[in-house]
Amino acid sequence: MLLGLAALATIAGVSFVVQQAVNAHLSASLGSAVWAGFASYLGGTVCMLLLAYALRAGFPAGPVLARTNWWAWGGGVFGALYIGISILLIPRLGTAAFVGFLVAGQMLCSLILDRYGLLGVPPQPLDWLRIAGAVLLVAGVILIRA
Repeated sequence: MLLGLAALATIAGVSFVVQQAVNAHLSASLGSAVWAGFASYLGGTVCMLLLAYALRAGFPAGPVLARTNWWAWGGGVFGALYIGISILLIPRLGTAAFVGFLVAGQMLCSLILDRYGLLGVPPQPLDWLRIAGAVLLVAGVILIRA
C-alpha cells in the first residue's frame, strides 16, 4: 500500500513540475503571466467539474457551506500567488532551483503547521530529526542553485 501511495505522490510531483514549466511557457507565448495563470485555473476548474460529474459528487448543502471555517476558502488565493510567482521565477531560476526553493518553503511552513497544529493540521512534535531533515533540504537547495 505504501508503495502505491508513494507512486501517486511521485506522479503528483511530476505533474506539479510539468504544470510550472507549461505555465511559464504559456506566459512567455502570451506575454502575460496573468492570462497564463487564468488559463491554468480555468483548465483545473474544468477538470474538477468533470471529475465531480464522473464521481456523481453532489454540490455541498447550504448548512455544510455555512459551517466551514472562513479561512478554508482561501486555497485559490494561495494557489494564484504560487502560480504567479512560479511563472515569473522559473525562467529566471530554472525548474530545479525553483522547485528546490519551493520545497524548502513547504518544509519550513509544514514544520510550523505541524508543531502548532495550525489550520486544522494534527499537531506533531518538532524534534531534532525533523529539524535536521529541513536543514538538509535547504542545503540541497543551495547545492542545486550553486
